[in-house]
Amino acid sequence: MSIQPGETIPDVSLQCIDGDIKPAQTGALFAGRKVVLFGVPGAFTPTCSNKHLPGYTEHFDAFRQSGITVMCLAVNDGFVMQAWAASQQVPAGLLMLADGNGSFTRALGLELDGTAFGMGLRARRFALYAEDGVVRLLELEAPGEFRVTSAEAILALVGG
Repeated sequence: MSIQPGETIPDVSLQCIDGDIKPAQTGALFAGRKVVLFGVPGAFTPTCSNKHLPGYTEHFDAFRQSGITVMCLAVNDGFVMQAWAASQQVPAGLLMLADGNGSFTRALGLELDGTAFGMGLRARRFALYAEDGVVRLLELEAPGEFRVTSAEAILALVGG
């Protein structure tokens, strides 16, 4: 079962990329902040690279002006997420979360079994909004779709 509105973000170790790769605890990353976290099945994959991350990069300033921190999660290692951020010209402050072992993704209950496609465990395509570590909104995409988790859709719901 996936995390639901009203529940607290689990505290899990992962890597945070904001230029450099640094170890981080999700509890600390979400504490005292308004956060939009969007999850993607994989760095450098078509929809993720052509639509999902670029939308949040394009609308990053609008989120920031609303006092919202934006984070992108993928079950990839820190080096892949760092390279993806550089290739996508992700602005400083848009945090890339590398969940290399899928621990955070599993703790959220948002894992996707991509073994049939040679991808192993991945994150479902989702977006959530949390305040001080408590989930207030969760949007999940149906398989193969990209509508409800776009930057535009989430900004319309939480951006003021």
